[in-house]
Amino acid sequence: PFQMTREQYILATQQNSLPRTENPQFYPVGIYGWRKRCLYFFVLLLLVTMIVNLAMTIWILKVMNFTVDGMGNLRVTKKGIRLEGISEFLLPLYVKEIHSRKDSPLVLQSDRNVTVNARNHMGQLTGQLTVGADAVEAQCKRFEVRASEGGKVLFSADEDEIVIGADRLKVTGTEGAVFGHSVETPHIRAEPSQDLKLESPTRSLVMEAPRGVQVNAAAGDLKATCRKELHLQSTEGEIFLNADTIRLGNLPTGSFSSSPPSSSAPRQTIYELCVCPNGKLYLSPAGAGSTCQSSSNICLWS
Repeated sequence: PFQMTREQYILATQQNSLPRTENPQFYPVGIYGWRKRCLYFFVLLLLVTMIVNLAMTIWILKVMNFTVDGMGNLRVTKKGIRLEGISEFLLPLYVKEIHSRKDSPLVLQSDRNVTVNARNHMGQLTGQLTVGADAVEAQCKRFEVRASEGGKVLFSADEDEIVIGADRLKVTGTEGAVFGHSVETPHIRAEPSQDLKLESPTRSLVMEAPRGVQVNAAAGDLKATCRKELHLQSTEGEIFLNADTIRLGNLPTGSFSSSPPSSSAPRQTIYELCVCPNGKLYLSPAGAGSTCQSSSNICLWS
């Protein structure tokens, strides 16, 4: 290449008043010495960095299993995003719908609690379901449990009432069911070959119905036990005791004496409880003039 020094340029532009020198001096143009070595070192360092970066990029692509459809267990399909295997989310996840494969269940697992929140368009919390180590809590206006077929409401609860829509309510605890207040139901029955027991340990037990109370033991005995008094009361109708044999056990009995009692002893009167053919009962003084048959007399102590 053509090189021209400063002196040659000056000599060429000036007049030929000065004589030209026979041995002109040349000054080299470029980077030499330690500057050149530093430049080569930085170029080499940049080349090594690019090679390492390319190798790390290829390694990450290989480990994360990047493909055209996604990366790793994540696949991007026309219906959305598909995750296969166990996935961990460290930050909140916002999705419209989560469902599992047809042949596998959906499992949500956490080291502490699993909480599902529902919010309205203003961001206010409208429903919350928390699954913890000690309890499962649901906070909402109305909680419902429906059947898989038909969508029948099996259980519902709100501030006003609790509704159990199953055909049968079964309590398997040894202590039975405890109700703090009244219970309204058209039918109470026990399991086959099991006894039905209605008990109030410290208070009274009251059964009321506007059109009657029916207690039926088809294949067993019926027993009513109380500590103080047992009342059978019918405000407008009658009380029927229909059985082959009616027994009143543990009743004190007495004997009738026609002789006048002594003045010192208290007067005792013996009555007979007579049963008429129509089923009515009445009391009559015990004695020879009794109008009841001896086979139908029940003597009470009065």
